[in-house]
Amino acid sequence: MSLLELRGLTHVYSRGTPFEKTAIDHLDLDIEAGQTLGLIGHTGSGKSTLISHLNALLKPTEGTVLFNGEDIYATKAAMRHARFRVGVVFQYPEYQLFEETVYADIAYGPKNQRLSQQEIDRRVREAAAFVGLSEDQFDRSPLELSGGQKRRAAIAGVLAMEPEVLVLDEPTAGLDPAGREDLLEKLFAWKDASGGTIILVTHDMSIANRCQRLVVMESGRIVLDGPPELVFAASEQLRGSGLDLPAAAHIAGLLRRAGVDLPAAIYTVDQLAEAILSLRGKGGAPC
Repeated sequence: MSLLELRGLTHVYSRGTPFEKTAIDHLDLDIEAGQTLGLIGHTGSGKSTLISHLNALLKPTEGTVLFNGEDIYATKAAMRHARFRVGVVFQYPEYQLFEETVYADIAYGPKNQRLSQQEIDRRVREAAAFVGLSEDQFDRSPLELSGGQKRRAAIAGVLAMEPEVLVLDEPTAGLDPAGREDLLEKLFAWKDASGGTIILVTHDMSIANRCQRLVVMESGRIVLDGPPELVFAASEQLRGSGLDLPAAAHIAGLLRRAGVDLPAAIYTVDQLAEAILSLRGKGGAPC
């Protein structure tokens, strides 16, 4: 049994009006525990609508979502449980900060779980440390933090609820390369330490390539699903969905057209570097 199961999921906005739009169209998807899944697709493909169903923030027009085999919409208690077990961090999560202090913001979720003050305090301190926030910042207003610190505080607030699934919508948008890499390393470290599941919504193919599985959406449906090497191999279909290959794949293609003998399946910087360095062992020029 999968951790999350979507069955016939359909969501129609403004149904019965001139503005009716089908955002999700009879979609089926199974997500296994411990998986890192990348959800990719052009703007308007339905990604954000889909993830809003994973913890019952939106109710489907048709179909259902099962968490550990139970319908998350069956009762109010089931919906509440889903919201604690599946933590969603939306794009620009710093806009989710609203409490007077950083500590209070991180503690908001655990407080709603009706935990003891001792347990809340433990979770706040552990979550803050995990994302790289110091306790010296606990008494500051979230509005006083830098952009990167605000994002860390928002993510810490979700991690403090100790979810089984962490869903992140464009978590690195607006960050510089160093900040992006640091945040990704911390997210993957959380997955390894907790055994949790990560779902990453991203337009960045270099980030998507670090996931174990990619799901490509177009017009509210899944058009590709598999490991990155298989999804990126369908380059024409990706371009038809408004997506592109990782930069390393483009560079490899240019080198091949220039006469450099490189393998076909190169999608990461590491793969590209290894392939170029291996040419020296064959007596060929690196480029």
